[in-house]
Amino acid sequence: MTGLRYVYAVCRPFGTPLQAQLTGVGDDPPRLVPHRDLVAVVSHVPEADFAEESLRAHLEDLDWLTAVARAHQGVIDALTTVTTPLPLRLGTVFRDDSGVRSMIEAREENFLRRLDRLEGRVEWGVKVFLESEPERSPEQPSPQPTAMSGRDYLRRRREQTRSREDQWQRAETFATRLHRTLAGFAEDSRLHAPQNPTLSGHRGRNVLNAAYLVPRGQSETFVEQVERTKDDSPELRVELTGPWAAYSFAGEEEAGEETAGGEPAGGRTAGEGIA
Repeated sequence: MTGLRYVYAVCRPFGTPLQAQLTGVGDDPPRLVPHRDLVAVVSHVPEADFAEESLRAHLEDLDWLTAVARAHQGVIDALTTVTTPLPLRLGTVFRDDSGVRSMIEAREENFLRRLDRLEGRVEWGVKVFLESEPERSPEQPSPQPTAMSGRDYLRRRREQTRSREDQWQRAETFATRLHRTLAGFAEDSRLHAPQNPTLSGHRGRNVLNAAYLVPRGQSETFVEQVERTKDDSPELRVELTGPWAAYSFAGEEEAGEETAGGEPAGGRTAGEGIA
């Protein structure tokens, strides 16, 4: 089959087959490109969509990018059930299998070192949100405004400000304590910047956005520890996600949602030319 090679991840050879019905970017089933002690997981993608000029145009199409991101993540999730993958950045493309193998060879020592560190481990994400305001039941009417003097108005504003500050302080204390506890159950942890609710779509103010590297066999204990905290403070919402491939721990040069691929030799990531 002709086309460019879209690379999802690099991992060690594994014997368990991926799901038979699994498809990747462009609805093409992922396959393995082996090179020495490593394999790359790739799909064929049409040059009409992933050549430099075409891809640059697609970067303006949010629906197209969302579909690619979901397909990419679906393959990574499938890999995580059978092996330890090092995910590459979204949109990492090579001209052919030879280019993929050249990338592996150029970074083989780096890949093997990271895989040794992450073998048998997964990433769990924990977020804590401070609800913006208490939810009001449908039968509970909104309070009607009442006339008040300027002095009374200022006093009420000060009380509201103190109440919000106290609420925020309690949320920070809770988040700090929770992070310290969960870090004790994990091999490593990362604190990420709080999410912008406008961009993330989450309700409330994000006071903790953390990732934890946990041995797969200890995941149940970690999850139970998170579950114990969910009713500790009614005004806070604790969200647990995972298990994921260890995006946050793949290497020092990656941060946030960037992954282990870096800028591969002989290829390119989204928005760059193909060598």
